[in-house]
Amino acid sequence: MTGGPAGPRRRGRPSRTESDAAPAARDRILDAARAEFAERGYDKTSVRGIARAAGVDSALVHHYFGTKDEIFAASVEVSFEPALAMEALVGQGPDGIGERIARYFFSVWENPATRGPLLAVVRSALTHEAAAKVLRGFVLRRLLERIAEDLDVPDPTFRAELAVSHMVGIAVVRYALRVEPLASAPVDDIVALVAPTLQRYLTEQ
Repeated sequence: MTGGPAGPRRRGRPSRTESDAAPAARDRILDAARAEFAERGYDKTSVRGIARAAGVDSALVHHYFGTKDEIFAASVEVSFEPALAMEALVGQGPDGIGERIARYFFSVWENPATRGPLLAVVRSALTHEAAAKVLRGFVLRRLLERIAEDLDVPDPTFRAELAVSHMVGIAVVRYALRVEPLASAPVDDIVALVAPTLQRYLTEQ
């Protein structure tokens, strides 16, 4: 025999070996978090479960992401990729921005790779305040409010809230509740009807 049983796993800061695994370990944790939140929802997902699914110590999850709320927010962000989308949405000016936002928003939902995590976000937000706070903070302040402010219109927060409520409401009915005929309507038809309303919310003086 080569030795006794292994001692308890160390808690606290990750080891140098674990830290040196970045960014692969961070990406693996984030992928595991998205899968766990999508499958279990916010309430039933734990940092320990995410760590187990990623094959790392839970201390490493805390090291990269902090709290459960923060890794939840990161899993939302990676689905929307706002930094990449912002220039494409705003950089072309106010003309047609309603259509660009609608098409971008629904393209994210139509993608099977991002739909699961987003469904978990929406379902969790309906029953858990921490998840609702993440959704409000990310979608409102990090995406639509920034767009409204860049367009230099009055009451950007109010306008952003109207735009958020419009699109999230459609997403809930189409993707979570699957109410027909909206659930099976072509996405181009939805964009064509939604875009003028978003345009008015975000640009009309």
